[in-house]
Amino acid sequence: MEGDELAEKKKRELERTVLEKVRHVIASIDDAKHVDDIIVALHSLAVCLFPLHPDSISGSLDEKYRDQFLAVEVPSGEETTEWWNIFYKGSGFRAFARVLLYDIPSNWLTCFPTSARKHVYDVFFLNGYAAEVIEVVVPCLQPSGFGSHDFSAVCSNAERLLLLCLLENDLVLQMVREFTGDYQFEDISHNQLKQAISRVSQLITSIPDKARRGTSTSLSPHLFFKRIITQVLQGAEEWDSNLVDESDFANYIHLDGAILFVGEVFARICRRGSADVLLSEVIPRILGYVRSVLTSTSDLATNEMFESKYGFRFWLKIMEAVNDSHSVERIAEELLHQLAVQNVSNVEGYWTLWILFSQIYKRQTSIRFTFAERFLLWKVFPTCCLRWILHFAVLESSPDSDSLVKSYNARGLSETVQRLAVAWSKKEFVQSSSTEQQAYVTAALGLCLEKMTKGDLDATKDALHSILQGISCRLESPVYLIRKMASSIAFVFSKIIDPKNPLYLDDSCQEETIDWDFGLATPSKAPLTTTVHHADQKTDGRNSFPTMMTGNEIHNRDVEVGKSQKARKKMESTLDIYDPDEIIDPATLSNESTFDDDDNDRGYASEDSETSSDSSLQPYDLTDDDTDLKRKFTQLIDVVGALRKSDDAEGVEKALDVAEELIRASPDELKYVAGDLSKALVQVRCSDFTVEGEEESAEEKRQKALVALLVTCPLGSLDSLNKLLYSPNVDISQRVMVLDVMTEAAQELASAKIFKSKSRSKVLISSTSDQPWFMPRNIGPPGAGSWKEISSTGTPLNWSYSYERELPPKASQIKKGKTRRWSLRSTIQDNQIESSQNTFPQYAAAFMLPAMQGFDKRRHGVDLLERDFIVLGKLIYMLGVCMKCAAMHPEASVLASPLLDMLKSRAVSHHAEAYVRRSVLFAASCVLLALHPTYVASAVVEGNTEISEGLEWVRIWALQVAESDTDRECHTLAMACLQLHAEMALQASRSLESANDRPTTKSISMFPSVSDRSIKIPYINS
Repeated sequence: MEGDELAEKKKRELERTVLEKVRHVIASIDDAKHVDDIIVALHSLAVCLFPLHPDSISGSLDEKYRDQFLAVEVPSGEETTEWWNIFYKGSGFRAFARVLLYDIPSNWLTCFPTSARKHVYDVFFLNGYAAEVIEVVVPCLQPSGFGSHDFSAVCSNAERLLLLCLLENDLVLQMVREFTGDYQFEDISHNQLKQAISRVSQLITSIPDKARRGTSTSLSPHLFFKRIITQVLQGAEEWDSNLVDESDFANYIHLDGAILFVGEVFARICRRGSADVLLSEVIPRILGYVRSVLTSTSDLATNEMFESKYGFRFWLKIMEAVNDSHSVERIAEELLHQLAVQNVSNVEGYWTLWILFSQIYKRQTSIRFTFAERFLLWKVFPTCCLRWILHFAVLESSPDSDSLVKSYNARGLSETVQRLAVAWSKKEFVQSSSTEQQAYVTAALGLCLEKMTKGDLDATKDALHSILQGISCRLESPVYLIRKMASSIAFVFSKIIDPKNPLYLDDSCQEETIDWDFGLATPSKAPLTTTVHHADQKTDGRNSFPTMMTGNEIHNRDVEVGKSQKARKKMESTLDIYDPDEIIDPATLSNESTFDDDDNDRGYASEDSETSSDSSLQPYDLTDDDTDLKRKFTQLIDVVGALRKSDDAEGVEKALDVAEELIRASPDELKYVAGDLSKALVQVRCSDFTVEGEEESAEEKRQKALVALLVTCPLGSLDSLNKLLYSPNVDISQRVMVLDVMTEAAQELASAKIFKSKSRSKVLISSTSDQPWFMPRNIGPPGAGSWKEISSTGTPLNWSYSYERELPPKASQIKKGKTRRWSLRSTIQDNQIESSQNTFPQYAAAFMLPAMQGFDKRRHGVDLLERDFIVLGKLIYMLGVCMKCAAMHPEASVLASPLLDMLKSRAVSHHAEAYVRRSVLFAASCVLLALHPTYVASAVVEGNTEISEGLEWVRIWALQVAESDTDRECHTLAMACLQLHAEMALQASRSLESANDRPTTKSISMFPSVSDRSIKIPYINS
């Protein structure tokens, strides 16, 4: 006891001596008149703390200060250590640091010789206690508490000291060594140690944010954190190598300050958004560690080899020191992404996760939730990362080939499949989740099912019901990719039930191994809107609309589940022969087999030339093919009768063969039978009379006949089609087919050409132009072609458009030949002929208004807002095409208001299905294209609230979709819609300005002056 009291008394006396020395040096600095006074005063204290050589400094001093400098008493080595501990761990350094960091840099430091600054000034920070140095230097970077000091000089000096200490002299590595074993913190508790470590880590990682603009690039976040991470990892490796006893490794992790400091630095760096920098330094070290173990020839198990390798064992415990669960999640997420980029193998990826997260995964519920829930249901990773996650968190087994078949965690697999199946089966998930998210969850469920046996599946509660519900829900989707997901799950699920008889719901799903990326892993260079409506692929890019289905595709989708594998193979071979987009002559289809037989006969005859040369030995074919006795339809009324006889398959087939040709001939009877013929064409079932695999050819003939009927006799056939659209006697595929043919007919009417003689008479009032407002005028030299839009790779609704046309050659470019033309009559006739396009506007109301009427009413067998959302999407798409076909005509101005009213209804614009929202965006964009800016300007100034409020709703709603919609194509279409709205508003504003600049008359006022009207341009008038 007496010895302890004496030691404590001696310590208190030494503390008083040190503090007295510090006060004396501070007073000398305050009274200094020359820079050498400062150097001598600093040296008198530094020589008591550090081993210094006076010769390195005395040469830079003046003669009158040199004797005073050399007269300082130098303590012994043991006394120097005692002074250092008292000075830095007591209050002496903090009191003296203010003079060092504020007073001297503001007044004297620039006058210091280089050697003096190094040995009597910088030495207090380079050889001091690292944690204390950081706590006093970093606050100098903030402009507070400076008083009369020079802020610029203080900050510049602080930045210089941080670069010198942290980056050039590895002060962070020194800090890790100081925290090792907690020898420097024996007098404080473990909680106080953790608080000190947290405070120091926060100060270190905040340096890049506090550094001034224009300072050294070494203090930038990327370079600074990279150097800091290198030092802490080196310190962790030293700590691991110094632990020889296994019990030390197992116990010190919860107490040792070195690992706590490393984990805190990791967490702070991740919180500051530099997890990528952290993992770029961590991954190469871990991969080298993993590969060295995997290539080892040791007889130990793989996990035992990882746990026994000195210098690398700290990786097993490092994540436990990261107390922030958000930082752990960010590290795991960034680790997976960077490993995927480096194309590591499945075994390497699994063991990397195991090394970092195996201990913390077993002990912390939040980490188990991160891997088993967030990483499987909420996040989206590449498929290779998904395999690593499943093996680590679900199967808990390595994916290497040496593992036993039944070594996985069957209970965890069953629970995971149950959770995935429940989430995957919900209709809300299909409606609200992005395509990438759905593909990811589908892949997770499929990969889990591939690992299951029938016994594992029976152990789940409601997985069977959920999986079947999810498959059924996705088969109803109009998006092919969503239906392919259902087919893939059905295939894997059927292999569990009966491995010998897998279920194929998709013709493309014939391989034993399924591509769980679904084509989304590699980003395509094509734009998002390249998958366009089948009937609209022949038009320009602006007319296209993504992921539309035809009625025939919907019909095939409904019946494909019941097809046998043999029938599917036959259809596949047929589809390989006949391209649906190819123009096919019906005669070639019936004669194709004959041509093949003739080719075979010729080949056989070429082999036996001796018999083929003697034609007299070949018998004549006297069989009667009854060609002259077959029925030939020449009247449309006969076609109607044949189509109604469902039991006469041959008659129905021949009626479809000739229907389009007879309709295009426009006989006198057409207007009388148009209604009955359109109804018969819609209600005929092509699958009932065609050979299996040839349904598409018959469907194509039927649709062409309906399009021809709508083009040649619009009013007579539209009445029947609009009634059938909402009739309970037709199915969804027939409704979609009706909308398809109406869309194609509108486009054909809009591009129809009527030839007539040129009229030389001058008209006083010009008619409304057939061309949209954004197209150039048809002026130019005689013989110039029409303007055509240049195709682009952008979205269907471009910000600007480019056009081109063919010009006739100049006289100097025409080469005269020897052929003479003796009559100029044909040339004169050509010059007197002109074409007038777009006959659709006069029928626009008949196309649109009946189809819009009652779309939101629920009838028997008809529910467009809920069950039949595909029909609703097709209907809105058809209305948008009709608006575009009527562009720049008075009909477009009249029909725009009711269409916008339909789109504004919440049940339509906020529909749960992204398919419908895409249609609404497309139709709204078509309205913007169809209205002329001068009409919009006049509607605004004249107080036409329907148009102005409708266009303002388009802008506001498109902004909401672009900001919050989860569907990527909806976001793209919304941005395009906003661009069109901005361009329309700009053109309308220019029309108003030009109208106001014109001299007004008393009789006619085109734009009355209304002061409270304005046209809102996005991002300009805000």
